[in-house]
Amino acid sequence: MSLDDTGAPVHVPSNVRRIVSLVPSLTESVAATVPRALVGATDWCSHPPDLDVTRVRGTKNPDLDAIRRLAPDVVLANAEENRQPDIDALREAGIAVWVTRIETVDEAFRSLDRMFRDACRTARPEWLDRAESVWAEPVEARRTAIIPIWRRPWMVVGRDTFTGDVLGRLGVRNLYAGHAERYPKIALAELVERGADLVVLPDEPYAFSADDGPESFPGHRCVLVNGRDLTWYGPSLVHARERLLGALG
Repeated sequence: MSLDDTGAPVHVPSNVRRIVSLVPSLTESVAATVPRALVGATDWCSHPPDLDVTRVRGTKNPDLDAIRRLAPDVVLANAEENRQPDIDALREAGIAVWVTRIETVDEAFRSLDRMFRDACRTARPEWLDRAESVWAEPVEARRTAIIPIWRRPWMVVGRDTFTGDVLGRLGVRNLYAGHAERYPKIALAELVERGADLVVLPDEPYAFSADDGPESFPGHRCVLVNGRDLTWYGPSLVHARERLLGALG
């Protein structure tokens, strides 16, 4: 028996052959490491593009009956992305559910290492070593940013988030890192008045684009980035740093 990131005891069999992932980042991670073991994933799991497994609806509304029918040795979930009632229901059905909790880049490396060793019963993947090496040296903070993730209403990245830590390691300080909420709703007028050096606009969860988002921040430098590079923890971390630095300029 091992404890997942939330401290919950999880009884994972010694030989794991069937894995269901309820988190896009974890799906990509497993597909890159033990692809034959991955038998189910959510409709939002878009990487790798050729992923051919049973789909079990979304992260917030998984098809619990479909998951049970897949008879997984373990289900991979995340404390932020998945609902506790769904996790509890799967556990009550006798299914091992391993829950990750990741709010920083360092936590991502530690969590993924434990997930592979203790929940997937496989060795630490080589891509994880490469990713950790790439992110080993942070850049000194020299710019500020706001990071909208939604509009109507406007929402931004607040305290204790993986996204904020990623940007911090690239020398960009989140102006809402000290907010009481992790994803606060902020009036557009206030966002504009904060006078951030950058407005970082990812293409997920809201699909900001050149024609949808920058027009709301006249006089500001708006940077469109790949949301996967900014929010996913997994194999994308190997190249995300270089791509984000290129986009941020």
